[in-house]
This record gives sequence, C-alpha cells and structure tokens, in this order.
Amino acid sequence: MSDGKMLGGKVALVTGGGRGIGAEIAKMIASRGAKVIVNDLGGQADGEGADQMPAMETVKAIRDKGGEAEPNFDSVADFKAAQGMVEQAVETYGRIDIVINNAGILRDVIFHKMTEEDWDAVVSVHLKGSFNTSRAAATYFREQESGTFVHMTSTSGLIGNFGQANYAAAKLGIVGLSKSLALDMSRFNVRSNIISPFAWSRMIGTIPINEEAQRARVEKLKAMTPDKVAIVATALCADTAYKVTGQVFAVRNNEIFLMSQHRPLRGMQENEGWTPESVVDHAFPAMETMFYPLDRSADIFSWDPV
Repeated sequence: MSDGKMLGGKVALVTGGGRGIGAEIAKMIASRGAKVIVNDLGGQADGEGADQMPAMETVKAIRDKGGEAEPNFDSVADFKAAQGMVEQAVETYGRIDIVINNAGILRDVIFHKMTEEDWDAVVSVHLKGSFNTSRAAATYFREQESGTFVHMTSTSGLIGNFGQANYAAAKLGIVGLSKSLALDMSRFNVRSNIISPFAWSRMIGTIPINEEAQRARVEKLKAMTPDKVAIVATALCADTAYKVTGQVFAVRNNEIFLMSQHRPLRGMQENEGWTPESVVDHAFPAMETMFYPLDRSADIFSWDPV
C-alpha cells in the first residue's frame, strides 16, 4: 500500500548503491517511500577487492531516517547473483518495482595499450551487469504488468573521450539496451530510461591529471554533487512519469538535458547505383559539412555548470 509518498509501496534494487551517485539515489528513493535493496560489491574503482561497509553505510543512513533497506554484496557481472538480488527484494519485501543500474568500474587506458582483461572487466560490470539485473526483474515486471528501469550511461559513450574505449563502448551499449527494453516491454507498462550523470564520484577521482585543462575539468566536476542526479533518477521512478520512456537525459548540477538519439542527418541517392569511386568523389564531399568533429565531452559541455 502507498503511504502517500511519491514511491510509497514500491520496492527498488539499486546497484552500486554504497557510494557516490548510487548511494544518493538509494537514499532519495527511500525518502520518497521506496524499500531498497542496496547492492554494492565494495570493490575498488577498477573492480578489484570487496568490502561490505559501503552498502552497510547506505543501509544505515536509510534506516536512520526511518526507511527500510537491506544490503547485498554480490557482483552484478554474475548472472545468478543478479537473479539473487531481485529474488532478495521479492522475498524480503514481496515485490520488485524499480531497478537502478548504477554499478560500474573504470580501467582507463589508451586503446593500443588496452588489454583483453581491461576490456572484459569494464564491459562485464557495466553492460552485462545491466543486462543481468534487468533480465532478472523482467519476469516479475511482465507478470505484474508494471516496472521501471533506470540505467546510467556517460558522455564518454554519447560524445567521446580519450582512453576509455572499454567504458565508452559499454555505456553506449547500455543506451541500446535501455531502448530495447522500452520497446519490448511497453506492452506490459514497463518503462526504461537512461541518465548520463555529471557528478563528482570515486570513479571520476581516478582521472589522471596531467595538464592544467584536466585539472580545471576535475575542479568543475567536484562542484557537481551526486544528489542532483538522484533527483532525476527518483522522478523517473514515479508513476506520474508514465509518459517518459526510451529517453536519454543528462544531468549536470542544476541543468537537465534531453539528449538526441541517432537519426539520419542527410541522405543521397544515385539512381544508377553507387560505386566505391562515386561514393568517394560525390557522396562523402556532399556530406562533409555535416561530419561530426572528434569532440570530447568537455568540448560540447564547455560552460561552467549552473
């Protein structure tokens, strides 16, 4: 039963809920009435190690405010463990309504030095992890004909960044996953949206500072707190946001952006058919004025956050 709060009566799983953005989301949705499974392996920023304290600290913070929460310490990269997270929610609180896919790691390295392990570790947590928890919840969402997914992407994938091929590929893959979920499950009143957050976090703190421009970027990020992202994530979980699905938002302090999605910019046709030579001689030059430059996130979001 709802207690009159925005998320009253709902049960949520928040992955990576022990620190940073995930912790703020878990605390905010709990303050709006949701009961929360706080998942966090408690590993380092690169995924190594484990520690139960981060999840426990978030759970304690929720309980201290009168909310209900239980910890989970498993890895989202493990399919069976992800099923267990959802089953824990159902066994503890009787249902599952919300999945916030926030867990992530970083292993930044320039592409020609990236190892298979660097690639697999990041993709397994971000992309496969988001699939694992979403798939586990999908069965319940279908049966109850309701549910909400909120995933996290990054402008590293949407726009681009140096030294993050693994991270960018995983984060852009999550955009495709979210859109597919929105399409496949709309008939069951299930929504799926995605946030690209700008906020200071433990992972952002691993960015190497080799030049003054990077130092200035990091200082700007420190001013952008995770609770701003939590506000939008919480709003996306509300029943009153029932019209919002299949969308990509960016949150940058007090700014909220609706991001574009891939659509044709310009088309050309050749009635007699193209040859490789005519493509080079005519098609490419005609489209050149609309080519995207090799922008990075900081080139597009170049102004100070509001």
